[in-house]
Amino acid sequence: MLRYYLKLGALSIRANPALSALMVLAIAIGIGACMTIVTVRHVMSDNPIAHKNDVLYHVQVDSWSPAEPYQDPDKPPEQMTYLDAKALHDAGRAYRQTTSYKTSRVVQPEGDDARPFQLEARATTSDFFPMFDVPFLYGAPWDRASDDAEERVTVLSQELNEQLFGGEDSTGRMLTINGEEYRVSGVLGEWTPVPKFYDLNNNPYEAPEALSLPFSLAAINGFSRSGNTSCWKPVADGGFEEFLASECIWIQMWIELRDKSEKDDYLQFLDAYAEEQKSLGRFQRPLNNRLNNPAEWLADREVVDDNVNVLLSIAVLFLVVCLLNTIGLLLAKIMRRAKDISLRRALGASRMALFVQYIIEAGMIGAAGGLLGVGATWLGLRGIESLWSDYDFIQYLVRMDWSMVLVAVVLAVMSALAAALYPTWRACNITPASQLRIQ
Repeated sequence: MLRYYLKLGALSIRANPALSALMVLAIAIGIGACMTIVTVRHVMSDNPIAHKNDVLYHVQVDSWSPAEPYQDPDKPPEQMTYLDAKALHDAGRAYRQTTSYKTSRVVQPEGDDARPFQLEARATTSDFFPMFDVPFLYGAPWDRASDDAEERVTVLSQELNEQLFGGEDSTGRMLTINGEEYRVSGVLGEWTPVPKFYDLNNNPYEAPEALSLPFSLAAINGFSRSGNTSCWKPVADGGFEEFLASECIWIQMWIELRDKSEKDDYLQFLDAYAEEQKSLGRFQRPLNNRLNNPAEWLADREVVDDNVNVLLSIAVLFLVVCLLNTIGLLLAKIMRRAKDISLRRALGASRMALFVQYIIEAGMIGAAGGLLGVGATWLGLRGIESLWSDYDFIQYLVRMDWSMVLVAVVLAVMSALAAALYPTWRACNITPASQLRIQ
């Protein structure tokens, strides 16, 4: 029976090509506009480390001013002071743990004619890479011994390795960074988490840093900070050592805990650490330590811009307008076929048979509109990419995966079916006698 209804639907669509094309086009335009914004929002709100959501935690301790909270309502700082980050890291109470911040370095390529260039780097610890499942093309991350020894080692991105060493396995080779020789420990594979969950304090949609080096080496030697730094009281004069001892927050800390008991133990450890700092005259606010998993941290930091939500609302309204137009077109099409419907009813066709027939026809129109809408979505994403081409990170926000393609087609079919309900109901309630009497 389904095959019969599909054949009837195809004949009906071919019998009214202009009207059918207008309906397909209306659905495609509405789906394209809506899915363009939905796709961007989907990428912006994604959790790229969701598979480790139950073991990874961002660490917060409230070291802020006793006069006021860091952020209302009573939120602790999203970053840490060097004093706290080092103390918690050195305690070694987590299965894995990493402290990191964004810096910038000057790289000197090989060759007499090669010119040095500056790029962003990530000062971090060796646990950063296995914690976040960072893939390696060549080599491996440096080990914990290199962290402890403040060894000059580095990990390169695949793009930087291509630029410096022609894409060859550069493991063990030396690279000049700010006039110092560093040994290449490894080269990353393709890794572009969007958003960049491990550091939401800077642009969460930019690419990961091209260069990674030990946190201990960067902190002790006063490597510059490219990320956010906030202080609730002035830093005493005395150079970088005084800054390290200050109440300025500029470091992100993540830990990996294997089960709930380890999480409970770590929270108790944080409370004990905070009480100890209170006795030393620090941490004058009430206990407010937090461990947020990646999903909770992304929600807390509200990584999706409010403008995107406004655009999404407008796009949905536009889709509704397109569906209202589709309802009008379907109604006009069905009313033109009132005599045929009456004749079928007089020959014994039930209301249910007519309802199924026209609903299937609407589904076929919706499927065609969905497929065309996928193309419209792709064009919309390319338009956004062209409009914001000055921003390197835009390429990571306009990627359409197969899940979004499926959503577009399903949404188009469901929209067409919803739009067809009223016209189909009208068709099923046509009185045969009123039409056949005219003949």
